[in-house]
Amino acid sequence: MIGRVATVIYGVASYLVFFVSFAYLVAFIGNYFVPKSIDVGFPSGVPESGLAPSILIDALLVGLFAIPHSVMARPAFKRWWTTIVPASCERSTYVLISSLLLILLFWQWRPITATIWRVEGWPAVMLTAICWAGWLIGLTSTYLIDHFELFGLRQVFGAGTRVSPFKTPLLYRLVRHPLMTGLLLAFWATPHMTAGHLLFAALMTAYILVGVRFEERDLVEQFGDSYEHYRQRVPMLMPRPLGGRSGG
Repeated sequence: MIGRVATVIYGVASYLVFFVSFAYLVAFIGNYFVPKSIDVGFPSGVPESGLAPSILIDALLVGLFAIPHSVMARPAFKRWWTTIVPASCERSTYVLISSLLLILLFWQWRPITATIWRVEGWPAVMLTAICWAGWLIGLTSTYLIDHFELFGLRQVFGAGTRVSPFKTPLLYRLVRHPLMTGLLLAFWATPHMTAGHLLFAALMTAYILVGVRFEERDLVEQFGDSYEHYRQRVPMLMPRPLGGRSGG
């Protein structure tokens, strides 16, 4: 009973860390209400890095998040990892480690504030709306599959990982990875693109493009021909125009 309660507490705590890190990510990207964001450093007293060290540190921070985040999602790693941690805690541990690495990125990020583009007026309003739509699309897509299983809560409460039939609800009929589509919109749609923001968006885009390839390989192994046919019908990240043909 003690172990059961501890598992639930661990899973809920991991989810709360994710929730805080996700909320901070929205503020971090948009430069909203936080002392450290993608374009704003800590108050005076913290020395600024030079350009080359800043680029290197920021790239390392993205890599430090992206590589474990992708490796830990692979079935082979999960099989090994569950020989160390309880299967009920595997997903929560993945969520916790990913969230802590994201927090590390927030903490150590070096803003590079040279302007790449800046727009005002209605174009700025439209880009901001697209950014918020991206966050909404990403979050909604997690509920369309199973938000609570995706973030480990279902497992720690004893429901286990469900073996669900292959399905394509709503947004998944438009693109195969609406979560990633939403994140890409959120990362790129900004009325003020700085060099640091551009670096972040470009590196995360590269990671997403590589990561979904590995994920799709796993999904083909899991669902077989059903997923192969789905890949032929539905594009990966960008909805096709009406009457167009899918690709990717």
